[in-house]
Amino acid sequence: MQIATHLCSPLALVDTERGYACKYADLFRFDVLELTSFHPQRYIDAIHAAEDAGYAVLILDSLSHAWAGKDGALELVDKVAKRLAATSRSGREDSFAAWREVTPLHNALVDALVQSQLHLIVTLRTKTEYVVETRDGKTAPRKIGLAPIQRDGLEYEFDVFADLDQDNTLIVYKTRCPALAGGVFPKAGKEVAAMLNTWLQGEAAPPAPVPPAVPSQPPTGLIDASQLKRLITVQKECGVTDEAFKAHLMKTYRVQSRKLIPAARFQDVLGWLARQHDARLEAEERAAIAEEKAV
Repeated sequence: MQIATHLCSPLALVDTERGYACKYADLFRFDVLELTSFHPQRYIDAIHAAEDAGYAVLILDSLSHAWAGKDGALELVDKVAKRLAATSRSGREDSFAAWREVTPLHNALVDALVQSQLHLIVTLRTKTEYVVETRDGKTAPRKIGLAPIQRDGLEYEFDVFADLDQDNTLIVYKTRCPALAGGVFPKAGKEVAAMLNTWLQGEAAPPAPVPPAVPSQPPTGLIDASQLKRLITVQKECGVTDEAFKAHLMKTYRVQSRKLIPAARFQDVLGWLARQHDARLEAEERAAIAEEKAV
């Protein structure tokens, strides 16, 4: 709300949190649309309606519901799978076939986000993310941090992707705006909006301020020897090739060696490796199902 207010006006908000936004009506000026169904098309319609009504900024709070909420993508897949099972000879639910119907809906939502002429601010809920480890011959999950509840990789569609912690500190992880790169902004608002506006107007902007040192935070710098050893082990367990790993490091952090990974991004890299492992298992399962059908 703080960023949106200073970014441009007028402001609209799509509320999926059962009227939660109205609790801020005495602090900010905005119009609100409350959704009770989170079908991807509802979001698309809301974006187009905000454009037609002449709003300058639209907040979607949150986009996670379009994935894991009522009538969201995951629920739609379940419904389609049951419908297909009712008409198939085997009577089995095929989620992969169901995704062929639902994925275009989700892609249409992403297209609406990317192609919109509005300033879009999108929130995502988070979930605890795990990696599977094998120690002494036993396999067990280990918590490594938080991950957004949405389709994997959606964050790369946005010009700025950041976390907002419990102290309302905005921590920028990925951005196309150089002034915001690596920035840490307590109670982000006018300052961040000014940087975005300057960048969007094509003017040179000063770099983001370096946050003051906080003793309770982990030291900055590169990963240490134990973390490097851990990454190598997890990479092997997840079946990620050196070429794919280096390509990810170059694209995300502009480094080509594991030794040059920033210590602050250690957990992020572990999370990425885990997602590659999950994607590989899903592909193998899909291939096995296809082979079974062929037989």
